Amino acid sequence: MDRLNNIKLFVLDMDGTIYLGKNVLPGAREFVSHVKNSGKKIMYFTNNASNDHSIYINRLTKMGFDADESEIFSAADVTAMYLVKHHPEAKVYVVGTPALEKTFREYGINLTDGSEGDIVVTSFDTTLTYEKLVKACDLIRRGAIYYCTHPDFNCPTENGFIPDSGAIAALVTASTGVTPRYFGKPYRETADMIAEKSSLSFSDIAIVGDRLYTDIALGKNHGILSVLVLSGETKMEDVTEENRADIITDGIGDLIPHV
Repeated sequence: MDRLNNIKLFVLDMDGTIYLGKNVLPGAREFVSHVKNSGKKIMYFTNNASNDHSIYINRLTKMGFDADESEIFSAADVTAMYLVKHHPEAKVYVVGTPALEKTFREYGINLTDGSEGDIVVTSFDTTLTYEKLVKACDLIRRGAIYYCTHPDFNCPTENGFIPDSGAIAALVTASTGVTPRYFGKPYRETADMIAEKSSLSFSDIAIVGDRLYTDIALGKNHGILSVLVLSGETKMEDVTEENRADIITDGIGDLIPHV
């Protein structure tokens, strides 16, 4: 816990870390306020690419969090930035929500209706239809590059888990035989974006989250302090020597005395 004293930026996962569905998790608001009152920074980063920034800022504000839109990033941003940098002229078919499509258009990405496409991007799509899956698989079979915003298999809610982006990608892979390149946590593009946006080195940053294979792996893979909270997907019996976070605690409120 002593290592938290030197951290300048806390990157917070949202689902399962500071709230669960419509419920704020104990100590979450107090933690954010304490960090900011201590002169340190907060970044809200979620792999959930189904919502855009305006939806998240509205949710966080209604829940009583001290949050500014400039502090909010998601796997959608990382994926969109990669597309703009590496495929600026590409035609992209997105299997995602209207909010994700809106985000991509704001980055200037050329979206198609699925009748054509150089690239297919799948994501956590609560508006998923069989027609979307057929179009995506057809394009991939015809040679389209396949990307996925994030690898999460399940999204935690107050009523249990629902299928997430990784589960949808697994279906597409089973049909086409093609595995996508993933973005979001725990991949290098996300670590680099966090450092770039904050103007800080990895040693100044801590990632706080509830998933071993995304949040904690982001820290372990890139030399960022990792803090596992047991308030979401992961239970203590899931932790091994290989995936163990630097710090493990029941909930984010437990960190307050150590920041």
